[in-house]
Amino acid sequence: MPELIADEAILGADDDDYGDWEEVMPVEVHCLFCEEVFKLPNMLFDHCSLKHGFSIIAMRERFNLDDYSYIKMINFIRKEHPTVEQLCNASQTQPPWMLDAYLQPVDPSDVMLQFDLEDLSGLKLPESGNGMASGGGDTENQDIHLKKREYADLKRRLQDAEKQALQTHEELQRVLGDLDKMRGVAKDFMISGPLSENVPSSENAIQNLTSSEDEPYFDSYGHYGIHETMLKDKVRTESYRDFMLKNTILFKDKVVLDIGCGTGILSMFAAKAGAHQVIGIDQSEVIYSAMDIIRENNLDEVITLIKGKVEEVTLPVERVDIIISEWMGYFLLFESMLDTVVFARNKWLSESGAVYPDICSMYLVASGDENLNTGRLGYWDDVYGFKMTCMKSQVVKEGYVDVVKPDKILTDSCKIKEIDCNSCTVPELDFTSPFELRVQNDGKMTAIIGFFDIFFRKDCSPVVQFSTGPASTATHWKQTVFLLEMPIEVKKGDVLKGTIDCRKDRKDPRSLQVKVTLNDRTMMYYLD
Repeated sequence: MPELIADEAILGADDDDYGDWEEVMPVEVHCLFCEEVFKLPNMLFDHCSLKHGFSIIAMRERFNLDDYSYIKMINFIRKEHPTVEQLCNASQTQPPWMLDAYLQPVDPSDVMLQFDLEDLSGLKLPESGNGMASGGGDTENQDIHLKKREYADLKRRLQDAEKQALQTHEELQRVLGDLDKMRGVAKDFMISGPLSENVPSSENAIQNLTSSEDEPYFDSYGHYGIHETMLKDKVRTESYRDFMLKNTILFKDKVVLDIGCGTGILSMFAAKAGAHQVIGIDQSEVIYSAMDIIRENNLDEVITLIKGKVEEVTLPVERVDIIISEWMGYFLLFESMLDTVVFARNKWLSESGAVYPDICSMYLVASGDENLNTGRLGYWDDVYGFKMTCMKSQVVKEGYVDVVKPDKILTDSCKIKEIDCNSCTVPELDFTSPFELRVQNDGKMTAIIGFFDIFFRKDCSPVVQFSTGPASTATHWKQTVFLLEMPIEVKKGDVLKGTIDCRKDRKDPRSLQVKVTLNDRTMMYYLD
């Protein structure tokens, strides 16, 4: 094999730019018209001219070829296999290789596409008339010298090509961004218009979210802090643990599906309770840590973890006996993860199977804590000496979570919704309910408070339950606060009657819109 070296007379030993460049290995170049192979492009050109009567230089001059049209011509020859006569007799104004489709290489590694005409014609061949084809004996012992100017020119062309590729990539990203914006505009237009058969219903709103639309939700669960917070919530975590470890008869030799498995804690509880097989599903990146946790605890033969959306994955079994999930969000239904549990229940749960927790109840109660009102709304009366009271009407619409002081509660609680996870449907999760709050103490009502209770009840002995109400041990769910812009004076014995309407936000089905009507006043709130 010939050695390609830098000429020391041209690339001096003291030349920092080129002194370290010592060797370029020759490559194989396939003929355009026959099966012969050559060591250098120039050898191929001489062969084509002598054996096939085809001259690249003549074609360049006849058709005024530039770099792009040269590449198209080479790809055209490789793909279509024309005769030399067809090429030479082609129309000068509209040769057949001018279609953009011929920019796509037949062979991406084709050496003929890596040089322009000037580079190829500028290289000097060994002064030997024999052995140009592959296997020629004399060429094996000859050196091919590359001039410094030619190397610099090749380097410049490579840099120009890299720059052009970068510019093309940036332009593509801008176009994709514009397409995303157009899609968002179209989506908003559809959502803001009247309901029709073309608008997704609430029943399949979560399933119809695209990966990019749902990505921020799953990304939030890729942060380890949120899992630490949930694991440290003893009310939450120990309730699940007690349910499983005190009801092992339910889990013995069963197949369990853990939806939104996170770090895998519920899956491990299920395995410890005697499950034959546990399958955990999570879309967030935390599942990779869960896999390490499962292996670290030698449970990888029992627990299988799957990364992906529940609505898109395939399980290794047709049916499961139990579905467990910690799907609850603020005000119970925020995040709409129960929709996913219902989807999994309908698709994989056996007829005798069960979903846990199974019963969930939502409640309202009234608070008389004036600090809730003044701290969040009164702030805007004086902001560094300026009035910003116009902000109140917007801030009051934002439902938020906080730990509410139990001694500030003014009324009894009223159940507004009960959900049976084994039978509920997704449309039922959008609901309207009347409520009555009986005042227990005189005071000034400043907010309506929402909370929920959770039960592991079906076939369980003992029954396990917990509450997120103000009178119970605080959980990471806290309570949901709906502020009143204008407090209401109440007296012991009063009955406050109203209605609450809770449903998914049509633009963002993981968020909630809550409308409360009380004493002929209607207030809109958002949880997002």
